[in-house]
Amino acid sequence: MPLPSLLLALLFALLYGALYHLLRGGGFWRLCFYLVLSVIGFGTGYLIGLWRGWVLILVGALDLGLSSVGSFLFLLLGDLIAYLGERYESKV
Repeated sequence: MPLPSLLLALLFALLYGALYHLLRGGGFWRLCFYLVLSVIGFGTGYLIGLWRGWVLILVGALDLGLSSVGSFLFLLLGDLIAYLGERYESKV
């Protein structure tokens, strides 16, 4: 993937993480958590699409559609896991 496509992918992934944090709220560490999850999910979605040969929304060399789906799935799953972890945390 060329450098401009990589920077565009990073921009979109960080934007998705920041928007998710805006919707869900939380502190600084929660923002960092969402940003990392979004970048990992974006990359995973891109690699799965590349591996399977699936293309949803192509922007240059970047498949924005499948990458976005991967990012949102990772954000939702990570938020669910974090919520369950807080729920079962000891309140002592």
